[in-house]
Amino acid sequence: MIRVAGPAALVGVAFVALIVGLEYGGGATALLLSDPGPLVRFGLPIATMLVNLSSALTIGALVLALFALRSDRPEFNRALDVAAAGAALLTVTAAATGFLSFLNVTSSSASLDSKFGEILGQFLVSVPLGQAWLVTTLLAAAVTVLCFAVRNLTALVFVAVLAVVTLLPMAQQGHAAGADGHDAAVTALFIHILFAAVWLGGLVVLALLSKQLDNARLVDVVTRYSSVALVCFIAVAASGYVSAELRVGSLDRLLTPYGVLVLIKVAALIVLGLIGAMYRRMLIRRLADGAGRRTFWKVVAAELVFMGVASGVAVALARTATPVPETVPPEATPAQILTGSPLPVELTYGNFLSAWNFDLLWILICGFGIFFYIAGVVRLKRRGDSWPLHRTILWVLGMLMLLFVTNGFMNVYEKYLFSIHMLGHMILAMMIPILLVSAGPVTLALRAIHKRTDGTRGGREWILLAVHSKIGTFLANPIVAAALFATSLLTFYYTPLFRWATTDHLGHEWMIVHFLIVGYLFAQALIGVDPVPYKLPYPFRLLLLLATMAFHAFFGLTLMTGSGLLLADWYGSMGRPWGLSAIADQQAGGGIAWSIGEIPTLILAIVVAIQWGRSDTKETKRLDRNADRTNDAELTEYNRMLERLGTRR
Repeated sequence: MIRVAGPAALVGVAFVALIVGLEYGGGATALLLSDPGPLVRFGLPIATMLVNLSSALTIGALVLALFALRSDRPEFNRALDVAAAGAALLTVTAAATGFLSFLNVTSSSASLDSKFGEILGQFLVSVPLGQAWLVTTLLAAAVTVLCFAVRNLTALVFVAVLAVVTLLPMAQQGHAAGADGHDAAVTALFIHILFAAVWLGGLVVLALLSKQLDNARLVDVVTRYSSVALVCFIAVAASGYVSAELRVGSLDRLLTPYGVLVLIKVAALIVLGLIGAMYRRMLIRRLADGAGRRTFWKVVAAELVFMGVASGVAVALARTATPVPETVPPEATPAQILTGSPLPVELTYGNFLSAWNFDLLWILICGFGIFFYIAGVVRLKRRGDSWPLHRTILWVLGMLMLLFVTNGFMNVYEKYLFSIHMLGHMILAMMIPILLVSAGPVTLALRAIHKRTDGTRGGREWILLAVHSKIGTFLANPIVAAALFATSLLTFYYTPLFRWATTDHLGHEWMIVHFLIVGYLFAQALIGVDPVPYKLPYPFRLLLLLATMAFHAFFGLTLMTGSGLLLADWYGSMGRPWGLSAIADQQAGGGIAWSIGEIPTLILAIVVAIQWGRSDTKETKRLDRNADRTNDAELTEYNRMLERLGTRR
């Protein structure tokens, strides 16, 4: 019964909540001028809601298949069939949403004449809104085919990644596209819809699999889903708060229609959080004891109802006017036109610690990174195993440094000053990886995460697979890691990638990830404590370090002495009344790359030398112990060989 009633209740409640929210918030009110008509006013938000639900169905099914279900059981194939059905529905609803968005923007009526088709085609290929829905439709169609065709568990990772990518165009729509603090709004919206999709979709798929799961399997799957749902709850709550803060602004605006809808969504989220706590404290334990299955499914149905409320209200919010205006000022400065944000005050030593531009994505990454690392250490301690304290300290320091670089003054000024951008690059690629690599996170994870014996893959199994995969082995090769580290400088700064990473928020986030990964691989090749397929002898590590850093220094000197401005239409057009000129600031950035970049080089060289010395000491002790055990048999045999050679003469 739950297999049909639960999802049906979700869709029905979401529909009712959407209609009520539209009426209350004015999202479907007829416009005085250029009204697209009731079909578009109501049809567009309904189609958008179906897009959200179908994307949740797809992503939730894939996540459960990857982390909770057995690939040799019917449950696995049924989950992938559900994912394919969700992706197919997403394809249709995304196409419908794009078409209705066109009618909404142009206030035109659907027609079969060639002129209408020509204008629609231009909208889909030339206008950002149309491009977004066209890309979403095409990606969803590709995911549909792959969900039917792919049944290999490892290959499904790439299908899941592609399904997540379909959310990116959607994240740049709605209020995120025009809000003050555009980057923060887009990040918060993407995190919100992604984790809500995993949370909601996973629960719907769980209900659809009710007949395929016996009691023992249900306990395992629900336990794993509950852990994922807890992370999703935190991410959804945090991203929802950021979005509300950007669009509501102050407590008194909560009494506006938009604010009231936010409060309704918050209330639904609180109830869902309480239900999640009930899962972990009561229901799973009762299921493990062989009781409470009927009660469990009733709770699932209730949870789906409140998720329906949250889903419907969320779409209504996107159609409701926000209390904070989202228009660009009529007399925008050059900096506002380029970046979407006002030019910050002059950077001084006094605001190094007071200037902040929060990026929720990296706040969550750093927060979860510290929590799970410490949780792993605590788990080892509880079972009597030891873990070096200095590794925990290094990991926390690395995460805090990453938090500061991605949220502190560097994130405020890197769009306006090339030198600050380069400072962040040096820390991301060279300093932070040294701290993280020295903490041995892979070793800790392999020791702390429980090994699965039921044929599914958990965190430990996926980490082992990644480390021993052909791609992982190739990237971990010291020569490859050094080549990536060195050539990334030229590839990034002297290709269109630099413009993309500077002017586009998605490119900026990619840049951070790229620098971290490349720097981590290079540091791991030199001083890593985690297991890798191959490690260079210590003398060659020093040679590799010196060669790579010589290339790095050459790059810095090139910028210091260069007279051509990178991204002249960006850094040279900010209209800054303070600070160095754009070219002088770029040359200062080259000095940072050359001088400050050498500090991590020195640290790496010292650590390699220390590890080399310790390795020699360990080898000497090993030989001494072997000599004690064998009564110097090797030395005695060596002396006898010399005697025989002397006798022959």
